[in-house]
Parts: sequence; C-alpha cells; structure tokens
Amino acid sequence: MKTCITFSLISLIAISACGQTPKSSEQEIGSKTSANHKTLIKDNLKLPVSIKTGAEQTEKYLSLLKGKRVGMVVNPTSIIGNATSVDSLLKRGVTIQKIFGPEHGFRGNASAGVKVDDDLDAKTGIKAVSLYGKHSTPTKEDLADIDIMVFDIQDVGVRFYTYINTLQHVMEACAANGKELLILDRPNPNGYLIDGPILDPQFKSGIGIQPIPMAHGLTIGEYAQMLNGEGWLKDKVKCKITIIKNANYDHGMEYTLPVKPSPNLNTQQAILLYPSTCLFEGIYLNHGRGTQFPFTVIGAPYLKGIYKFSYTPTGIKGMAETPIFKDQVCYGIDLRGYDTNILRKEKKINISWLIELYKASPKKDDFFNSTLSNQTMPIERLVGVADFRKQIIGGKSEQEIRASWEPGLSAYKTMRKKYLLYN
Repeated sequence: MKTCITFSLISLIAISACGQTPKSSEQEIGSKTSANHKTLIKDNLKLPVSIKTGAEQTEKYLSLLKGKRVGMVVNPTSIIGNATSVDSLLKRGVTIQKIFGPEHGFRGNASAGVKVDDDLDAKTGIKAVSLYGKHSTPTKEDLADIDIMVFDIQDVGVRFYTYINTLQHVMEACAANGKELLILDRPNPNGYLIDGPILDPQFKSGIGIQPIPMAHGLTIGEYAQMLNGEGWLKDKVKCKITIIKNANYDHGMEYTLPVKPSPNLNTQQAILLYPSTCLFEGIYLNHGRGTQFPFTVIGAPYLKGIYKFSYTPTGIKGMAETPIFKDQVCYGIDLRGYDTNILRKEKKINISWLIELYKASPKKDDFFNSTLSNQTMPIERLVGVADFRKQIIGGKSEQEIRASWEPGLSAYKTMRKKYLLYN
C-alpha cells in the first residue's frame, strides 16, 4: 500500500511524498535525524518527519466510533500524546462501554504470568474485563453491549510476547459474534528482524500459537491480516477488520517506544535484546529479573570465578517478586552497553550468548532444567522446536543450528510479504 503524505516548512515549501520517484530535485532517504524520524532533503534543508501511530490519527477513525458502544483492548502503551487512548477518546465524546486488559492488566501493574481479575477501572469507572485471568477470549456476554471493538496495544515483534495471542482471541470473538474490530496500528521496534525456527504445533502454548518464527517482523495490523488470510482463526472464521496504519513508517526504521510495553521491558535496550535474551527464561540462569535491568544481564552464582561481572537480583513488586537466585550474587554477562546496531546489521537473533554460557557452565546437567529456574516454560516452548536443546548439548555450531531452521524460515518470509502494510 502506498500513502501520500504532505510536509511543509514555514507554510512556504511543500514536499509531496507519494511512494514514487519525484521529478524535481527532492529526494527521500532512509537515514534518521533522531529516533522515530525519517529525513527529507530539499535544497540542502533537512526536514524531520515523525512517525505517527494509528491511534494518533484520530481524524481517520473517530467517525467510526461516534454514536457506538465501544470496547477497547488496551494497556499502558495505548496512548495518544501524553494520555491513554481511553482517556483521550472519552474527552472526544466516544462512548467506551468496556475496557479489556491483556497480561499485566490495563494499567500494567500486574507481574508477568499473574492472573488478573475483572474490576472497575479506578480512574474512569469503566468495567475492565481481564483477558489474562478466568478467560483469554471475550465471551458472548462480554460483547453483548458492544457495537465495535478497538485493539490498541504495542507489540515488540516476537512470537512469545503474549499480546499477539490476545489479538487472535479478540478476532475470534469478534468474528463469532458479528462485531467489527478496529486496529490502531503501532510500529514494531524489532520490525527489521525475521528470524528463528517456525513453531512446531506440538509446542503450542500460551507463548506461541501459530507457525511463525521467534521474531516475526510484523506490526499488529499486519499480523491480523495474516491470521485472517492464512485461515488461522478458530474454525477458519474471518474477522472484519479496519486498520489505521502508522504514518511515515517502514520496517527498516528505528522506533523508540514512548512507554514501556510491559514491566520487565523497561528500557529500549531490553526491548531490542528481548528476541535474543528471552531464551534465558527457560534456562537455569537469572536474566535480570529482580533487578532494574531485566533482559540485559545474565548470570548465576555458580559462574563465580568464570565471569567477573556481578549483580544481585532482589524481589521487585510489579516486576519480579521471587526471581531465581533472589538475594544471591550472580556472575555473568552484562549487555547493557551492547551495541544493538550489530543486531540490526546482522538481522539475526543472537544465540551465541546462550552457546557461550552453556559451554562455561559447570552445571550442564541442570542448564535446561526449567523447574530449577522457577519457570514453567521449557526451552522448547520458547524456541518452538525439539532440536534446539539437543543441538546446544551436542556442541552444534551456530551455523549448523541456523541451517536446521530452513526451509521453514525462508518459506515464512515469502508468505509474510502478502500481508505487509509497510515497506
């Protein structure tokens, strides 16, 4: 799809970028002046153009909501400017009947994996229905007084991040109950990355449902189109969706999230490392939970004398109350200063850190023991295939491991192109 966008400079210069090569000397280039910007050049003047999320473009969808009873699937990332999209749309006269919250809840104050109960939102008094508690799919009763649903949640581009599962359940409920779904799209901060093995159906779980790689390279809107197009919804139903696209965005752009997407993805560094370091969720190591820098440090007490870097995880309310190795000094790898441009350049998940730590571990028999690590997600659920554990234990090289991801990964990349909304 091509989008025609017009930019102005002091009301005197107009540049029209319509997805075609301009006839004048104007040129669009792929560099940035700062995060979340493209740059247009005209007569040696650089004009930064900000990415606009779907939610921010209220002029494109308010007419679809006015006079209707609206249900909103939202969390703390659902913002318009400095306000939540719920608060913002209420001020614009939208009737919000119910709020539906995913993992961590609408206000984002529940820890990872903690079930959330239905409640009234303290600020607005609107009924808040949890989709991470008694049921993950809106019921017929939940939708009885809803005319249209809105999905506005920031994703981070990996299969094991549960919000794409919430999207699927909402689409299935809307299709089954004849409700339209309006999707306010948001950029994928890891949108450049398409990597990892395709999920084997035997490892379907709450952190992976569909046959996609670990890093899927899609926005929420694009993934919704894939769910419909590939017939992946329950009983192969089709959900009627309207997508408000991001403006001035493509998958190669860097995007800095204005709000942390979940309690333990609290820095941009964590978000960019997450496709790689989340693998340590199912391993007998601490990966920063219980610290203020989760997913950017990895270690264990038993690595003392092997690594010099150390840190001590503690219980942090709302993030990790009982992390593995709580109040124990852990030794290992510090990735807080790692140059994430390397990941962007190589376009690969980094599995070398896991290979290195396995080789260095004096507790190889326990390395993949998810029970010891206080996790209920064995590595197979995270990676999505049975071979990965065996490959690491067997000393396979990264190249050999990657080779086993084919031809599935290449086939996915080809299929993905059918659903792209952005270059």
